[in-house]
Amino acid sequence: MFSKRTEPRSIASQLVLLFTLAATLLLSCGLGVFYAIVVRQAFVEDNAVLADKFFAIRSEIKKPDGLKALDDELHTLRSGERAIYWVRVLDPGGRTVAETPTMNELLPARVFPAPQVAGAAAVTPQDRRANGRLFSLLTSVEPVNGQAYTIQVAQDRSGDEEFTKQFGALLAIVLGVGVLASAAIAITVTKRGLRPLADMTRSLKHVEPSHFNERAAPEAWPRELRPLAVAFDEMLDRLQESFTRLSQFSADLAHELRTPLANVLGEAEVALTRPRTSGEYREVIESCVAECARLAGIIDNLLFLARAETADRQTHSTLFDGRATIEKIATYYRTVAEERHVTITCVGEGQIRADPLLFGRALSNLLDNALRFTPAGGTILISVAVRDTQSEVSVKDTGCGIATEHIPRVFHRFYRADPSRSSEGVGLGLALVKSITDLHGGTATLQSEVNGGTRVTLTFPNRPISPATA
Repeated sequence: MFSKRTEPRSIASQLVLLFTLAATLLLSCGLGVFYAIVVRQAFVEDNAVLADKFFAIRSEIKKPDGLKALDDELHTLRSGERAIYWVRVLDPGGRTVAETPTMNELLPARVFPAPQVAGAAAVTPQDRRANGRLFSLLTSVEPVNGQAYTIQVAQDRSGDEEFTKQFGALLAIVLGVGVLASAAIAITVTKRGLRPLADMTRSLKHVEPSHFNERAAPEAWPRELRPLAVAFDEMLDRLQESFTRLSQFSADLAHELRTPLANVLGEAEVALTRPRTSGEYREVIESCVAECARLAGIIDNLLFLARAETADRQTHSTLFDGRATIEKIATYYRTVAEERHVTITCVGEGQIRADPLLFGRALSNLLDNALRFTPAGGTILISVAVRDTQSEVSVKDTGCGIATEHIPRVFHRFYRADPSRSSEGVGLGLALVKSITDLHGGTATLQSEVNGGTRVTLTFPNRPISPATA
């Protein structure tokens, strides 16, 4: 079975949820503590009033004729009037001496708790429910005229219970309103807080191939979004540079392919304008073959560059003798160099870690360029040197050199410092060299010598590289 992919939650919903939960927790804790304090205080006050009533009764019955006076006082309660306190006094035989009217029907003597210690300075009431009402009950045995009398006092707490319920309901309503208000505040704050992201999104939507100059302008955004704006601007800079190079590459490619094709087409059309001798036809065919070979070379180089850019950075690097390899490649070019009266010299020793085929192709391109621009009587010096972490191979010629303003772009495709010399290459040689060094994790640099000539230096790491570090 395939697991169902869940969509990630939005930042806004998470912020609203967390803010609301935090506010709910704080409100619940605050209102809960407030409720507990208020209810506890109400019961503490009622207990204090009940204790005062109990002590007053105890003091009264100890007076001369106190029991009779208490009974008269209890019977003064008017009919239909709701009593707050109920009082009963029992003699040692358990007979009622004084009692609040109708108390026996509502609170029989048996529902009261066991008597507390006589003469106690403090009493603790006990809550009991009778006839659907809540009462706080006190029972105590007190000595009166040498005999033990039982005092039973009850207080109606039904009003307090009702107040507790109403107060709890009120706090619940306050909590609900507070949660809703917190959610509304969270939504408002989140929308305002995320508004810069929406503004940035609208700004970046204007970025198109024809409007690569749009930027996020980090200084206009909040501090938290500035790194994101900087990253977007840097990405747009890279995209603009790549797009510009791609556009230029397309234009240069069309131009470079159009020239040999135009030559082939023109020569063929001229040859067909009138009958030709077999020798003339041969010359036309040979010229067409040369142009086709040039086209094949351009296409081959372009395919290599495309594969180098999309490759997984895997090269078959081995450790080989650098001096022996450059001598072998130089020997191949010495025949052409002698015809042009140019001397090729190799110096240095050292082991190089690279792909032998790619290394040979890079060095061949450098020698081909050097021979093309070195005048008769000049020299080409190939040197090998091994440093601590890398090996260096340089090719120095005594040609005309390259102007300083052209050096940063000489490794670009189809770039030529002197466009008028279009017959001498198509501007892909140095681009191939740089791609090869990049595949190995090395570098390719070019320097124009003070006394004339050019030096191109290739570096190759001495240790194998992984694809992640290439």
